[in-house]
Amino acid sequence: MGGTGANHVMLGTGDASWFSDGNGHAAVPPHNQFVAGGSPNSGTVDEIENPDAQTGTNNYYTEDGYGGGSFGSHSFGGGTYSNCSDSTAHGVPAVLEYLSEQNINSRCAPGHYYLLNNYAPGYYGDGRNAYADIKNPKETVFTIPPSTLRSIGDELLEHSISWRYYGDQWNAYVANPDGNYVDLNNYYCNICNPFQFLTSIMTNATVRTSHLKDTADLYRDIRNGNLPAVSFVKPSGWVDGHPASSKLDLFEGFTKYIVDLVQANPTLWASTAIMVTFDEGGGYYDSGYIQALDFFGDGTRIPTIVVSRFTKPGHISHAYADHVSILKFIEANWKLPPITNRSRDNFPNPKPTIGNPYVPLNQPAISDMMDLFNFSQ
Repeated sequence: MGGTGANHVMLGTGDASWFSDGNGHAAVPPHNQFVAGGSPNSGTVDEIENPDAQTGTNNYYTEDGYGGGSFGSHSFGGGTYSNCSDSTAHGVPAVLEYLSEQNINSRCAPGHYYLLNNYAPGYYGDGRNAYADIKNPKETVFTIPPSTLRSIGDELLEHSISWRYYGDQWNAYVANPDGNYVDLNNYYCNICNPFQFLTSIMTNATVRTSHLKDTADLYRDIRNGNLPAVSFVKPSGWVDGHPASSKLDLFEGFTKYIVDLVQANPTLWASTAIMVTFDEGGGYYDSGYIQALDFFGDGTRIPTIVVSRFTKPGHISHAYADHVSILKFIEANWKLPPITNRSRDNFPNPKPTIGNPYVPLNQPAISDMMDLFNFSQ
């Protein structure tokens, strides 16, 4: 239900990020603590979420979001972590009570402070530790430490299934990774790459350079018929359709170009499914049913379109799905187990409720999207 970064981490791992010492041990994030001493980024920050109302306002949290300043300026604020296993923490009791009433597991491990919104990933594109660089005026103190979360990338590597993440403007970003925030000509989205948060991917130079690529490489791979079995593609901030920074017709053009390229290659088109979706609702309201999967969501409904010669013409799926359904599809198609024993891809496929097919009878449950396809045609 959180912002872009939280959505993409869930897309890659089926789980939520949490604050650590950078070596896989849960830790407490800065809480009214002075950080980045001796640098322009220094300041006292509180990175723990507090959704209590700010005095004198009607819609501001006491502590929320990215913080009030960073990137070579005095840093302050920044709350977006929550120890949701603590029933006394700000904002937590009401959610836990709601989940308990529905017999839903919060999936909040004791002592873990989970990231609910957007922080910069723990690595630069060249594999350097970005969290260790928060004194850099071009970096932000609101950076999550390197994460030991396991991802679909690890799963595919272990089963020798080819994959790549294609991020628009990746090459420009890697050439100047710590200048990403101040170079408006390079609008690569670092929080959109779930693998850039992860130690297992980013510290292995062979994996990092082989599996993280630019969309220029995507277009070349399509034309040459060299697409991997699984591809993730993310447009840059200029063409991703995001409100206030892009336009939807630019995202449509970006998508159409890829679809047209694939369809122009008969061999690829014979075995390719293209799934098009958005990272989150962007504040737009949708009246569809929202399932309480765990403490972290879901959020409002978003559109998803699947383009393939195997899809059923005109078919609209009524099976409840979310971003992790894409992971479930990958696992179902290649007969892989869930990523971990707690990731959302462990949830069963939904059994429809009589009279309302959108509401799973066996919730929490999310679809593997297989109902969209007819592989016999």
